[in-house]
Amino acid sequence: MFRQIREDIDAVMERDAAVRSRLEVFLLYPGFKAVRAYRRAHKWHNRKCFFIARWISQTSARKTGIEIHPGAKIGKKLFIDHGSGVVIGETAVIGDNCTIYQGVTLGGTGKDSGKRHPTLGNNVMVGSGAKVLGPFTVGDNSKIAANAVVLSEIPPNCTAVGIPARVVMQDGVKVDVDLNQIDIPDPVLAQITALQEEVAQLRELMEKK
Repeated sequence: MFRQIREDIDAVMERDAAVRSRLEVFLLYPGFKAVRAYRRAHKWHNRKCFFIARWISQTSARKTGIEIHPGAKIGKKLFIDHGSGVVIGETAVIGDNCTIYQGVTLGGTGKDSGKRHPTLGNNVMVGSGAKVLGPFTVGDNSKIAANAVVLSEIPPNCTAVGIPARVVMQDGVKVDVDLNQIDIPDPVLAQITALQEEVAQLRELMEKK
């Protein structure tokens, strides 16, 4: 238990430039508290004491704003930075040394049964506001950009951005796609543009008549 606590504190110390002391992490960091509560809840969940497990996780969610289902499987040294609005589903799997920012959802689409939530490999970073939805894998050392919506598998050593997310870099080499962190496509705008084009075509037909 003490080794696990030390590892969870180490994760914050290594990756948060604003941290000042281990005591600060232990007493004040909501991400650390949420991970510690998850680890307690997960033990009860494994013993099939589901009510106690959910009670621990929901109490933690109210206090920290971070909801981690006790059935999720989380490896060593998870760092949840800021944390507010993070949701991690029941069948999610998170590898070692992962970093998750505020507003992230590791959720399902409502179309799957059994394994419904994503698997993150080791050393994965998920940017603020990103949604990773479905029972697929995000490979080791990959990065998901802020506000991306990931709906399919991401290979190892990749950077994915956009809605829906596309791989723009793999193994340090830029992938040839017409997409970057700034010019992320807006699906609502695309629909409006399509409707405008359709209206213009209908007007042309009416004018010809």
